[in-house]
Amino acid sequence: MRRAFLFLFAFLLETVTMPIHAQKPAANWDTLVDRFFDEADFQFNPSAGTSAGFHQYDGKLEDFSVDAIRREVATLRRYETEVRDFPAERLTAEQRADREIVLGTIRSTLLDLETIRTWEKNPDHYSSAASNAIFVIMSRKFAPEAERLKSVIARERQMPKMFEAARMNLKNPPRIYTEIAIEQLPGIISFFENDVPLAFKGVQDRPLLAQFLEANTAVIRTLQRYEAFLKNDVLPRSKGDFRIGPDTYRKKLLYDEMVDIPLDKLLQIGYANLRQNQEAFRETAKKIDPKRRPQEILAAAEKDHPTAANLLKAFRDTLGGLRDYITRHGIVTIPSPVAPIVEETPPFMRALTSASMDTPGPYEKVAKEAFFNVTLPEKSWTPKHVEEHLEMFNRGVITSTSIHETYPGHYVQFLWVQSAPSKVRKLIGANSNAEGWAHYCEQMMIDEGYGGGDLKLRLGQLQDALLRDARYIAGIQMHTGQMTYEQAVDFFEKEGMQTHSTAVVETRRGTSDPTYLYYTLGKLEILKLREDYQKARGASFSLKDFHDTFLKQGFPPIKIVRQTMLGNDSPVL
Repeated sequence: MRRAFLFLFAFLLETVTMPIHAQKPAANWDTLVDRFFDEADFQFNPSAGTSAGFHQYDGKLEDFSVDAIRREVATLRRYETEVRDFPAERLTAEQRADREIVLGTIRSTLLDLETIRTWEKNPDHYSSAASNAIFVIMSRKFAPEAERLKSVIARERQMPKMFEAARMNLKNPPRIYTEIAIEQLPGIISFFENDVPLAFKGVQDRPLLAQFLEANTAVIRTLQRYEAFLKNDVLPRSKGDFRIGPDTYRKKLLYDEMVDIPLDKLLQIGYANLRQNQEAFRETAKKIDPKRRPQEILAAAEKDHPTAANLLKAFRDTLGGLRDYITRHGIVTIPSPVAPIVEETPPFMRALTSASMDTPGPYEKVAKEAFFNVTLPEKSWTPKHVEEHLEMFNRGVITSTSIHETYPGHYVQFLWVQSAPSKVRKLIGANSNAEGWAHYCEQMMIDEGYGGGDLKLRLGQLQDALLRDARYIAGIQMHTGQMTYEQAVDFFEKEGMQTHSTAVVETRRGTSDPTYLYYTLGKLEILKLREDYQKARGASFSLKDFHDTFLKQGFPPIKIVRQTMLGNDSPVL
């Protein structure tokens, strides 16, 4: 189950005075929820606590030691029992749904810790965690610079232990995981060398700056040693299998998305949508120019892109028009007039993402900035690599990406999360809802007339839909042994109609994000919910009402939203 905030790690809360096993059962559901987040979540994931807006965790850092992982497992097991056994008669319908959401996230976390064992298999789990722990403090001005710098120093001083744990924990990683970690480390090291000091350039306290210099220098040296360790020790012995297998895949899908559809049927659904979008792509291309093959039209469309220097500006110029169109056509309520900040993707995220949305946590009271991250070409890339990267940001894709990430996609949804009906709904959710909503919006906006019927925009939307269809199918088939890594790259290129550069990035992502089918899966679930809701509402149905009612629920699995909006447990697909 997906939270709105990044990463899963661990530390031991020093202020606990009562042994965990001695605590009394919660007197009411809200007390239990508060205790769950304090003891079983943010205690072990302090960076996520910072992201959520709980700044009592700012000086803490995740503990990756085996002892901490064992404590986390034991705590989660205890809460699994307590949440499951909480008397149903004390719960409202909404709270009963929240209980299922909490149980899903507990079981998903246990599945990762005990079965998938990311902490043993993925070297990037540690280095990106270090970057994220600092990035969530420096990216938003929720406190004066000097105060936030103190938190940075506190976290940095604990980082050598993080990498000591990495050296102890890593057991035969998949080679692709180690390669990705090595690829990302120069950017992460540069982040600590350049970005972190720059973020606190206004601090004048010399003793504090001296403490920072000492702690930050130690982190840089630790990361450099970790990079050498990965290259010289871990990479030669990285012979592990990234595949999680069909049984674990089914469990992960159930716990994260509340979807229990058999994998063979899911594949049928995915292939049907792929063929539907391929046909729509061909028909759209034929309308643009019947004399050229679709691939030729796509190749020409891909050349219609801004330069690297103008890429961020192209995205900024798109956002205002989107917001105006949504408001004028009554598509969805936008709860805030503040626009997101368009900026370059942080270094530790660049290897696996081309664009992303970083929103403030629902409990953040001061720093409300939201960031729309776009990955620019690296200076070290060849001209051919740069051109391939820019081709995936052609005019049509810039539009669909902006819709997906900002208006009315992720940014609008997370603005609504601020007023979600419960703490559970604000802090825990499903990718099939969040990513499904954003992907649904790409199609919906074009369907509702955005772009004035520009066929090249439709072509870009369909190309993105084909990308998500390819993720859907490749994720299932790679992790259940039906498709090799090389076959997945080929599948993205030929069936998903993507560039080779994009195909490689997407396949690499799929090795560590097995259920990234959630884009297409969620979109199809939302389309079916809209159809069923329209039938139920009849003449009183309006698109804005559907969207606003959907977003009011937070971002739980679509099954939960269906129960609220339709009052039944009808199939999600």
